[in-house]
Formats: sequence, structure tokens, C-alpha cells
Amino acid sequence: MKKIISFLIRFVPRKYLQRVSGIGLKVLGVFYSGNNVTCPICQHHYRIFLPYGRINPRPNALCPHCQSLERHRLIWLYLQEKTNFFTTPLHVLHIAPEACFMQRFESQHGEGYITADLESPLAKVKMDIHKMPFDNNHFDVVLCNHVLEHVADDIQAMGEIHRVLKPGGWALMQVPFFSPVPEVTLEDNSITDPKEREKLFGQDDHVRKFGKDYAERINRSGLKAEAHTFAASLPAEQTHRYGIEAKEVLYLGRKE
Repeated sequence: MKKIISFLIRFVPRKYLQRVSGIGLKVLGVFYSGNNVTCPICQHHYRIFLPYGRINPRPNALCPHCQSLERHRLIWLYLQEKTNFFTTPLHVLHIAPEACFMQRFESQHGEGYITADLESPLAKVKMDIHKMPFDNNHFDVVLCNHVLEHVADDIQAMGEIHRVLKPGGWALMQVPFFSPVPEVTLEDNSITDPKEREKLFGQDDHVRKFGKDYAERINRSGLKAEAHTFAASLPAEQTHRYGIEAKEVLYLGRKE
């Protein structure tokens, strides 16, 4: 199973996987029935979550029903417990929207929930994150997870997020960190060979490897960086039940 999932992720374009993976994974989930883990997003129970990853798939990672990963389940719990996301109608911009969230977030925020992406068939708005087609001070919340490692200029992209946020608004902006995490973010847009990018940046479609200076890069965009160790505060039984990585830090950028 690990080899199959790794092959599909590496060699089938994301826009095609998004169209067809849902049904297949739900069928596969029948063979993982059990009650050892629970997805807090869709509330389905399994013996174990599916493995997920390009080269060395992580065990117990992918929910067969809603396609959530560890970070998605952590974000869901954080939004529930630490924000007003599920109690107040908000204007939300969701960049590169994840299938596990879309219907649920739209039910919560209605027309105030906007999805956007350069090529995803799931998104309502087709856009380049470097130049968003939205007015200044428009959104209460921006969600932008595992996107900034793909774009030509992450500082400019975060600057656009700052522009479209209302004063007091915030953005949740997760990025991958590959061990060993460098002190300073590594990037070189001149490197275009997929194998070289995979070697240097951790994945063949990444253009940078984020370092310990990520919060500083958020600050450079005009946003005020916040690093939340919410996952570490959860009981061990809960992180196991929900398949969450306790060491993951949630990064927010707030517009003052």
C-alpha cells in the first residue's frame, strides 16, 4: 500500500488526484475498519489511517473518508478550540483548498467562504497568489497551507495575504520542515531540475526549504508572526486517537 500511494503522489498531477481519489479511498477504507483512530473532521473511525508520502510514506497519516492528513486534523482542532472560526460568520479566503475542509467550511461561512488556486479544479477562483484579485482589507481569515514552498516569492505572496486581510485578521500558513531544518531558508529559483529540487528542497516541485527563520520571513511580509505549540498541549491519548504529530507548530500571521 505504501508503494502504491507513493507512486500516485509522485507521478499523478495533483489536479487529477483531487478529482478521482475520494471514491477510491472510501472503498479502501472498508478494509481499514476499526476503532483505534478517529478523524475529528469527518468523525469516521478506523483501525489505522492510511500511509501517505512521496518517498517514505508516513504510517497512520491519511483518512480514507475525507482525505485529511495529520496537519489538517490538527488545524481543525485548533480552529475549534482556539478561534471563533466555527462560532462566527467570517469572510474566509482558502488558498489551495483541501477537500476535507471545503464543504464543511462553506456550510459554516456561506458566501463569505472563497476558495482560490492557480490550477485546482476544486477552487472557485483561479488566481496567482502573487497578485490576488481581491480588494484591500477584505478577509477576516486566510488559510494557506503547504503552498509557500511552491511559489516563486513567498514574501510577496505573504504580502498579498497581508493586503487582503482586514486589520485584526489572521492567516494560518503551514509549510513543511525537512530534517535537518536549516538555520536560514534555502532557496534558488534558478534550480529547475526536478531531481535537484528534490535533493535540495525535499520535493521536486518545491523551490525552497524553509528554515528556522520562517517566523522572521512572515514578519518581513508585514504580518506579525505567531508560533503556536497547540499540538504539544493536547493529551497523548488525543494525539494518538486523532493521528496528530505533537511536535508540529502552527504558524499564524496577524495583521495589526
